[in-house]
Amino acid sequence: MPMRECVIDGETLTPEEVEAVARHGAPVALSPAARARVEASRGLVDGAVREGKIAYGVNTGFGYLSEKVIGAEDLVRLQRNLIRSHSAGVGDEFPEEVVRAMILLRANTLAKGLSGVRLGTVEALLGLLNHRVCPVIFQQGSVGASGDLVPLAHIALALMGEGEARVDGKRLPGVEALRAGGMTPLTYGPKEGLALVNGTQAMSAVGVLALLGAERLARMADVAGALSLEALGGTELAFDARIHEARPFAGQIAVAGNIRTLLTGSQIADRAVNTRVQDCYSLRCIPQVHGAVRDVLTYVRSVLELEINAATDNPLVFPESGEILSGGNFHGEPVAFAMDFLGIALAELANISERRIARLVNPQLSGLPPSLTQEPGVNCGYGILQIVAASLVSENKVLASPASVDSIPTSANKEDHVSMGTIAARKAAGILRNSQHVLAIEFTCACQGLDFKGVEQAGHGTRAAHASVRGVLPPLTEDRASWGDLIRLREHMESGKLLAAVETVAGQIH
Repeated sequence: MPMRECVIDGETLTPEEVEAVARHGAPVALSPAARARVEASRGLVDGAVREGKIAYGVNTGFGYLSEKVIGAEDLVRLQRNLIRSHSAGVGDEFPEEVVRAMILLRANTLAKGLSGVRLGTVEALLGLLNHRVCPVIFQQGSVGASGDLVPLAHIALALMGEGEARVDGKRLPGVEALRAGGMTPLTYGPKEGLALVNGTQAMSAVGVLALLGAERLARMADVAGALSLEALGGTELAFDARIHEARPFAGQIAVAGNIRTLLTGSQIADRAVNTRVQDCYSLRCIPQVHGAVRDVLTYVRSVLELEINAATDNPLVFPESGEILSGGNFHGEPVAFAMDFLGIALAELANISERRIARLVNPQLSGLPPSLTQEPGVNCGYGILQIVAASLVSENKVLASPASVDSIPTSANKEDHVSMGTIAARKAAGILRNSQHVLAIEFTCACQGLDFKGVEQAGHGTRAAHASVRGVLPPLTEDRASWGDLIRLREHMESGKLLAAVETVAGQIH
């Protein structure tokens, strides 16, 4: 069915709408109120140019050249040269979904009507989205202040008909890509080039998509933890609501409730029959650790929901007062902190998962067959998967080192403190990918362990999770290459089908 149109107004965009446009191709339009605001702010810029008023980025140079006044005859050239000079990204390309999110976020901040661009320039950004023209943007080159200058310049370069872009997966010169989308190159007027590159939309685009993936993974981690608990013969005792109400962190309470929901009907974890006094921390402290991760995600969402609806360029144009004011909203520090915190939280989600995996494959700790195989010796079983998980969580620990504590002065010391927010966001996205693999390994091992323990004794929710996993991943009876299994299982997890199968039986997993 056709996707619902996303109408942007600079005020109410949600992370879920960003994903709908970026990943699923939802069409985008500009609200009538935003159109009026954009035209009003542009009128102020045009007036300043006519009257010869000096305004940064309108008729001056940039950065340490900001004191140099530019004559009216060179204003178009000034903006064009800004875009060309700043299109200097290196490294791997951003995935198309990130580029599309970046374009949407840039259009949304311009829709606030504080940037002084023409209405046609905002509509051109939406044209890239609606006609599936995806500029080629490289991942490295931004220090996160004055915003994401380099990656955003590559979007503006494509709108000029220069650089490169992909259409239907085919990489084309910019002008050919625009033509394929029924678009024509733009010539930027005063301030427009600067308004397109000054802002935090690269780090925010990566961050929004990583946040949504992290929120889904956090719910899946509760399911995997409950499966592991039953496979390891654990007890439900530590999830009693009274324990968590005594330390009422919202995330901790939610996770404990999820585990109780998943274990409902369990003959393994039922405290009436399970005489174990207490479990190891990686089982007993699932609510405390997973819950702390949830609380971080709540914070990160609050930062990003604000940032993607904020004016983050410079200078800002205020039609009501008739002023053009220079400030520093492009500085990515709030997002940088949030992205570093996101990476740290996800690393911990994978760390505790790896500890459960290690117990599952170790017969001295699990009471299960060695490496979860029926014929140990002739078969190696799943022991190697713990090694893979160990490599992933070790890499996460390196990636989790914060980027936001670093700053290197740029632009001849005019920009003497920068955020490194885009590096923080890219690291968080890498930790998310690694953590998804780790959780796929835990599901693989926990389901195999539950096969030995007796899946018919499992809780209603965990039994549904086991059945969903077994729909894409057969039990291990003889050693086989696992890479394909892990890819299929990770895709199954990300599709939402596994969680949906659980919730159909057990109720909502919060």
